[in-house]
Amino acid sequence: MPAKDIYHNEVKNALIKDGWTITADPYFIKYEDAELYADLAAEKPIAAERQGQKIVVEIKSFV
Repeated sequence: MPAKDIYHNEVKNALIKDGWTITADPYFIKYEDAELYADLAAEKPIAAERQGQKIVVEIKSFV
């Protein structure tokens, strides 16, 4: 499991305040023989009759 970036919680809180629901922290990605992790996965419902939006977020700082 990768280490969290120093801005991880700030980005996560900003997404939550904007109405996103965090669905994975971290988000596991498996493709063929590769196993990867993104920092967050989130979804945001738009309306009851429409499909919601989904995103995967990778957080990096270059301090």
